[in-house]
Amino acid sequence: MEKDYPWYSLVDGAETILQGDFIHECPVLIPPAEFSVGDEIEVSVVNYNVIVMSQSCDLVQGKIDLVLVCPVWPLSEFENRSDFFKSKLGKEALRQGNVPGYHLLNKCEIEGFQQNYLVVDFRSVYGIPFNFLFQLVQKKGKRLRLLSPYREHLSQAFARFFMRVGLPVDIPPFK
Repeated sequence: MEKDYPWYSLVDGAETILQGDFIHECPVLIPPAEFSVGDEIEVSVVNYNVIVMSQSCDLVQGKIDLVLVCPVWPLSEFENRSDFFKSKLGKEALRQGNVPGYHLLNKCEIEGFQQNYLVVDFRSVYGIPFNFLFQLVQKKGKRLRLLSPYREHLSQAFARFFMRVGLPVDIPPFK
């Protein structure tokens, strides 16, 4: 069944950017935590491994100037954030999609692009100018692309995270 539905493919750097494309060491500008309007500020540049979250149709049709990306962490690094994710229970919660804000992706076995399980961090979303990102991926060459239906599953998890609604007064539990 795995061969019928592979998770990943390789695409050339010159190919159009689509949702589910991985960009290794993508520079992200981080402004200071505090500043006043009109101040000259210094920004930090942090390189993250990211996955493109913007819709492919918007990217292909040139309808957006900023491409939404989220950081991607190896599960082994992610485990260092919390003992919960080191546990079998924590990993299983990630696998089942029961940890809002995070999404687990499968291992990749493509030669030269092997990776272990990855965790997409929806809690950190960045906007990268489309033209800058396209120039970057052209320079970097081949990249991984998350394939359908796993790409849509990722998109659905992203949407579920952002559409959460906290009620000021909930319905009390049934007794």
